[in-house]
Amino acid sequence: MEVIAGGRDLAPTAPRVKAVLALLALNANRVVGTDTLFAELWDDRPPRSAATTLQTYVYQLRRILDSIPQGDRRCDIVTKAPGYVLRTGETDAERFLTVADQGRCLWRQGHVAEAAERLRQALGLWRGHALADINLGPELTIHKAHLCELRLRVLELRIQADARLGRHQELIPELRSLVAEHRLNERLHAQLIDSLRAVGCRAEALQAYQDLRRVLKSELGLEPAPDVQRLQAEVLNGVHGGSVTALLRTG
Repeated sequence: MEVIAGGRDLAPTAPRVKAVLALLALNANRVVGTDTLFAELWDDRPPRSAATTLQTYVYQLRRILDSIPQGDRRCDIVTKAPGYVLRTGETDAERFLTVADQGRCLWRQGHVAEAAERLRQALGLWRGHALADINLGPELTIHKAHLCELRLRVLELRIQADARLGRHQELIPELRSLVAEHRLNERLHAQLIDSLRAVGCRAEALQAYQDLRRVLKSELGLEPAPDVQRLQAEVLNGVHGGSVTALLRTG
């Protein structure tokens, strides 16, 4: 997490102060109740001094924000029942959602190249993993899971757009890395199989299917989805240009 002002990162270093700022930022311009903050910081065991300690954390954050020159300051923390509000402009997370929505809209309108570029711009707003430098409590854990799922869906759609544009050769290394990271994600596996087929790597496409089948059987006791099985049959039968749209539809 970064708080950039005048080219400097002013983000707090104390873990719980940083967690308070993260939770306020992820709910920017909305009230975050003290009960929610207590739950994040101390789970279901807040100390008797929780209210006073939280006030101290907020005071420390306000001092950081007050150190930013007036002309550069874009946010402040306001006390508002039943908790606090971080008043600010658009955060990086909000900007990501806005640009991603623009990409989805372009995709639905059939502007594939423009959609791919806009989705790539949205993904470019990410720097590393979400909340990677924060000790997560229950509230931030939920937020992180939600953000990561949103990012993955945007990534899947960007890959689908690139595939529609015939960029299979460029996609294959990225997809190999992604299926290693997301071993149970059948959409990514299907796109890898389809891209390998598209560049004439039939044996590798069939091996990619078997790799997926082995993982699903081992970890879940399941066979691949019917659409993935049909994709494998197309590869076996030498069908070119078969559709995996139903499985890959993410927009």
